[in-house]
Amino acid sequence: MNAPLAGHFTPYIEGLIEQKRSLGCPYYRSAQFLKTFDTFCREHYPDETRLTQKLAMHWAEKRDSEQVTGLARRLCPVRELAKYMNRLGREAYVIPPGLPGKLPRHAPHIFTDQELRAFFAEIDRCPVRSRYPARHLVIPVFFRVLYGCGLRLSEARRLQVADVDLATGKLVIRQSKGHKDRTVMMSEEALKLCQAYQAKVSGLAPRRVSFFPNPDGQPYDDCTIDRWFHLFWDKTGLAHGRGNPPRVYDFRHTFAVKRLNLWVQEGHDLQACLPYLSLYMGHAQLTETDYYLHLVPEFFPVVREKSRAHWARVIPEVDHDPR
Repeated sequence: MNAPLAGHFTPYIEGLIEQKRSLGCPYYRSAQFLKTFDTFCREHYPDETRLTQKLAMHWAEKRDSEQVTGLARRLCPVRELAKYMNRLGREAYVIPPGLPGKLPRHAPHIFTDQELRAFFAEIDRCPVRSRYPARHLVIPVFFRVLYGCGLRLSEARRLQVADVDLATGKLVIRQSKGHKDRTVMMSEEALKLCQAYQAKVSGLAPRRVSFFPNPDGQPYDDCTIDRWFHLFWDKTGLAHGRGNPPRVYDFRHTFAVKRLNLWVQEGHDLQACLPYLSLYMGHAQLTETDYYLHLVPEFFPVVREKSRAHWARVIPEVDHDPR
């Protein structure tokens, strides 16, 4: 994706990216899709100078191994590109907003304590690689911070050295979802882990920008981290059981569910606690946090047990059939 743009739509792609970023949008992932679209146009329509319906709908075809959500992410920036071209007076076909149809809600995999212990045991055995001198240090701490702080993947991998306060445990999450900054506090255990990590990594990469650096001192990309996850998950030898297989993002879901379960077990008022969790996780609306109460099956056993104990005190048992 580092190759320069060279197609007929290059001026418009570059203009759209510049416009989005001037408005404060990072626009990294969308820019990658637009670069892929540029390559697609050069390979399939080398002489086409207009963004026609034929070209756009060819791009909108679902690939064999592609999920509906992946297709939706791929279509969105090209749809924006067409609108941008139209605003400039250049006729372009806008992919209909109804495509690719209603997106399914992914049922997250909630890691069990056994799964978490097994996974972290495997990443702690990460071997040293001469080509990637800090890799064996980055991986164990990265995944613990990702899970322990309930971060999005992009938030964790883009952390810079300047964003991590190793005196107070404060993480500054910059330009996350909704292009907003927020502050996240680490636990004391996570802070000590990061302090020890910093002392080791600084000797290998003293001038790095990223807190979790690749060999160039920059952040690793999503694909690399996803590959790490599956590499070490497979080493655990654990089957994922029912439902969808685990993903990196499921660490964030697990963080939320376990925190809610803990509050219920401790007898806290969830209605009072939920806004704090929402703020901590960077949700734009409380309904995003409320999702964990209603759709995650692992939450309900704790609620049922607490509810049963509560109502048993209010409504006494009877020894006859109430019908």
